Amino acid sequence: MHSKVFMALVFAIGLANLEAADRPAPTLRDVPYVTHGHERQKLDLYLPTGDGPFPVIVWVHGGAWLAGNKSNPPAARYVNDGYAVAAINYRLSQHAIFPAQIEDCKAAVRWLRAHAGEYRLDPKRFAAWGESAGGHLVALLGTTGDIRDFDVGENLEQSSAVQAVVDGFGPTDFLQMNPQAGKSGMIDHDAPDSPESKLIGGPIRDNPDKVLRASPIHYVTYNDPPFLILHGDRDPLVPHGQSEILEAALKDANVPVQLYTVKGAGHGGFKDPKVNELLDAFFAKYLKSEK
Repeated sequence: MHSKVFMALVFAIGLANLEAADRPAPTLRDVPYVTHGHERQKLDLYLPTGDGPFPVIVWVHGGAWLAGNKSNPPAARYVNDGYAVAAINYRLSQHAIFPAQIEDCKAAVRWLRAHAGEYRLDPKRFAAWGESAGGHLVALLGTTGDIRDFDVGENLEQSSAVQAVVDGFGPTDFLQMNPQAGKSGMIDHDAPDSPESKLIGGPIRDNPDKVLRASPIHYVTYNDPPFLILHGDRDPLVPHGQSEILEAALKDANVPVQLYTVKGAGHGGFKDPKVNELLDAFFAKYLKSEK
């Protein structure tokens, strides 16, 4: 090959590789994880560049189970660190009462595993991260990975378990929320129109069995994955005690757990730089470590 042609080819290949490195990571929007399902049963998949297989962070939004969506997930920043991020929508309480929400989360996890080869995902390295109502749902994902009660629909040959959980100020036992909040709470969680009552389809005090079924603490066993729990000590919507009782239950079961209390913080919007440090270290340890 002529030397000038060879050098031009080398330059072109190098330029192409450079452009590929600078190219934004591919994103798939509004992918149905249930065939012919509800309009909310869709996810966005953010993929890093490279060959993979990539560890996966599943982001579950908050919004009191009656609002919110998968747009602009904070987990998306981890794509640049080599993680795939799946941000999911799920049916809200006005669409269907519990357990529809956790059934949707599990269906999304199973769909991701069923398509792991197609999108270069590592099916053995899934974490779930959510805040508020999303924190409740990812805590359920973490504590129900060893049962199949909420696995319905498609891809049932796939596991819906996750290997790590980040619970951001999620409710864990609805019946304890009012007593824990005391006079500082902004919501009467026992009211018939509270978010918790709407979720289970009736006043929580009149439906203790339904409340128990929706409680992540009810399912805690030694098989559960590691948890990182984040909660502000001045949260007026979800009492800090909700994270304390989950931490205690996980410790009693010998599950690795860390509860980080954000001093002076309310319901999310944390400014404490320690939060991101803990998140970075947690995902690296449980999704990227070879151990």
